[in-house]
Amino acid sequence: MKSLKMLLRFAIVGGLILLLLIPLMMIKGVISERQSYRDEAYLRVSQSRAGAQTLTGPVRVVPWTETREVEVVDAAGNTTKGVQTEQGHWLQMPSRLQVEGRMQPDERRIGLFRVPVYSWTAKISAEFADDDYPIKQGRVYGTPYLAVGIADVRGLVGSPRLQVDGTALTLQPGIGDVTGMGKGLHVPLRGFDDSAGGVLKGSKVELGLVLDGTRSLAVVPVGDDSRIAIQSPWPHPSFGGSFLPNQRTVGEQGFEAQWAVSSLASQAQRQLRENTDVDPETVSVELVNPVDIYTQADRASKYGILFILLTFVGFILFELIKRLRIHPLQYLMVGLALAIFFLLLLSLSEHIPFWLAYVASAVACIGVQAVYLSGVLKSWARGLGFAGMLTVLYGALYGLLISENNALLMGSLLLFGVLATAMWITRRIDWYEVGASLK
Repeated sequence: MKSLKMLLRFAIVGGLILLLLIPLMMIKGVISERQSYRDEAYLRVSQSRAGAQTLTGPVRVVPWTETREVEVVDAAGNTTKGVQTEQGHWLQMPSRLQVEGRMQPDERRIGLFRVPVYSWTAKISAEFADDDYPIKQGRVYGTPYLAVGIADVRGLVGSPRLQVDGTALTLQPGIGDVTGMGKGLHVPLRGFDDSAGGVLKGSKVELGLVLDGTRSLAVVPVGDDSRIAIQSPWPHPSFGGSFLPNQRTVGEQGFEAQWAVSSLASQAQRQLRENTDVDPETVSVELVNPVDIYTQADRASKYGILFILLTFVGFILFELIKRLRIHPLQYLMVGLALAIFFLLLLSLSEHIPFWLAYVASAVACIGVQAVYLSGVLKSWARGLGFAGMLTVLYGALYGLLISENNALLMGSLLLFGVLATAMWITRRIDWYEVGASLK
């Protein structure tokens, strides 16, 4: 019967741990909700200013119209001849593409949320070789044009400066029926002759523009040899896309990144020529905040059940060894105090730096529990002892949060250390005698 009482006590504590999963899940729901509000702030800025930008090109486009005779069978089975018309275009990629630019970062505030934005001052040069086009019966080529794809043309500041072979030309909106390049700009070209197979003379293109965007910038490496260089005073870039920089320097003064991409390694040219809706390969950089408070708070909340479990294990060991009974309601109060730490952390970190919010939340929760446990355990020394244990746990959790790459290793070592300590403390306990002594 005494052993059953001890098992019942363990079962009650286990039930309380499961019960405390409810407030922990509610707090995780609040974190997800705040993340969605943050994403809405990003969307509002991109809708009112300009969204994430992708630059494609410049490329040369030659539209064509092709007519051919076909046999048409009517409902009665009679065969007649008809004319079928098809339209398309021929894309020529630059043999050499060089993109250089500086991203000047800024921030826009939507309520509590800060959204990183930028203004990109770019200089683009492209060299096109002579290109010829096959003669096909019934195919007629139209006037070629130069196309530059821009994901969100609202981000253009002023008028881009374009020169083709040293002659200034004025860009016009739209890029025709070329898909995969977003919206963008175009300008008609001269020098096309389809009387002898179709020849478009080689040329050199120089383009300067200022482009506003939100958070990320991408460039499609459309050239046979694409060289891309981006720099910015923003100290926390995130490089993505299909290719990482060949060279990069990141520091407190900002970053510089350089890409060298060959058409032999990239599928961008093929993806554009196939005229599909698949987004072509890019190189990209995103301006990120060094500490994403919602990601950090979410990661911290995942350890909430571990905090509660370790604290309750300490309580039950103390209760059995010191013969001091602790009511289940007192277990519950301590568990709720542990859970509310994560809610405090989230709410404070929206207003002050994350590390300061963590310290303030930890000090508040440890202080409350030190006072409460000194009464529950009938001793200030015991209450402060448990407060010291909680301080170690909060310190270990912060170490896990700031060391993302080593979080699994540190978490495993923490659990092993706690288990080893519990085993060392209880190694000489006669659990049958403890169970028999329960009232």
